[in-house]
Amino acid sequence: MNSSIALDLREATAPAAPATRAAAGRIADDKAMLRAAAEIARDLHKARPLVYWADTLASVVIGYGALALAIMLSSPGLALLAGLVAVLALYRAGSFIHEITHMKHSNVPGYRLGWNLLVGVPLMVPSFMYEGVHNLHHARTRYGTVEDPEYLPLALMKPWSLPLFVLIAALAPVGLLIRYALLAPLSLVVPALRKPVVERYSGLVINPSFRRRPAEGAARTQWLWQEAATSVWAIALIGLTVAGIIPLRAFAIFLVVIGTITVINQVRTLVAHLWENEGEAMTVTAQYLDSVNVPPPALLPALWAPVGLRYHALHHLLPSVPYHNLGIAHRRLTAMVEQDSPYHKASYKGLPGLVSQLAKSTMGVRR
Repeated sequence: MNSSIALDLREATAPAAPATRAAAGRIADDKAMLRAAAEIARDLHKARPLVYWADTLASVVIGYGALALAIMLSSPGLALLAGLVAVLALYRAGSFIHEITHMKHSNVPGYRLGWNLLVGVPLMVPSFMYEGVHNLHHARTRYGTVEDPEYLPLALMKPWSLPLFVLIAALAPVGLLIRYALLAPLSLVVPALRKPVVERYSGLVINPSFRRRPAEGAARTQWLWQEAATSVWAIALIGLTVAGIIPLRAFAIFLVVIGTITVINQVRTLVAHLWENEGEAMTVTAQYLDSVNVPPPALLPALWAPVGLRYHALHHLLPSVPYHNLGIAHRRLTAMVEQDSPYHKASYKGLPGLVSQLAKSTMGVRR
C-alpha cells in the first residue's frame, strides 16, 4: 500500500547546515572501502534455505499462536502481553519480504510462495508490493532522487512531518482492506480505476511522486495471483466479521496488531537513512553514509530492525548478501578497513539518538 505522505512537507531551506547538505551527493567514492567490501563478501552471497525456512516458520508459529492467545485470553494484561509477542514475531516474519526482493529464488525453492501463503496474504502485504519497487531504491542513479520510491528528504522537512510520517502508518490496516476488498475487485469492472490502483496503490513506498509501472511476464503472473488471493482473503475477513462468524473483538485485535507492526516499521524506516539528500544523484559512498548501521553490542535493534535490517548501510554496499551473513560481513569489514575509513561513520548506537538527530535536522539544528 502506498503509505506516503502526499503533502508538501519540504522546507524551502535548511538554514543551519546548507553547505553540508548540498555537498552530500558529491562525496567521492572511497575505493578502498568498496574494494574491501567486495573482497570480504566473495563467499557470503549464497542463501541458506534451512535458515530462511526455520526462521520464518518459527516466527509464524509464535506470531499466530500469540495472536490467538491475545484474542482468547480474558485477562487484559495477559492479552496485551500476548499481543506484543504477536506483533514482534509477525513483524519479523513480515520483514522477510525484503529478503524475497533481493534473493535468487532458485537458491531457496518455494520460499516466495510459502511466505506469501503464510505471511503476505494473511497480513495483506503480498510480496509483489515490494518486488519491482525496492530494487529501484538500490539503483545507482536513482537513490535519493525523485525517482526513488523509498526516499524523501525528511531531514529537510518541517518538524511536524516526522510524527505525521509515523502516525499515518497506523491507518495502514484500513488502507489495505480498502485496497484489496474494494479497489481490487472494482478495478476489474471499472477499467479506468485500474491505472491509479497499479500506479499509486500497489507498492510499499514513501515517495508520493512515485508512479509504478505495470508488471510484465513472470512478474505479472506473480502479481495477479497474489493480488487475487489477498483480495479474496480481505473480502472474506470483512464478510465473516459482518456475519458475526468472526467476533468483532477478534477482527479489531487483528487490525491493531497489523497497525502496530506498520508503525514500528515506519519508525525503523525513519532511522534507516539520514534523509539529507535533496534530489541529486549520489555516489555509492555517499549513499552508504546516508544510511544507518546499528550493530552489536546494542540488543534492541534485533527487535525493531530484524532480519538483517540493523545493517541497513552495509546492505546498500552488499545488497545481494543474505541477512544471515550480514553480521559476518560487518565483523570482517570492521577488522579490515582503517580506523579513518568511512565505513565506521555509518554505525550508530541506537534508536533514540537517531530519532533525536533527525528531529534536530528538521529544526535546522546542526549535528
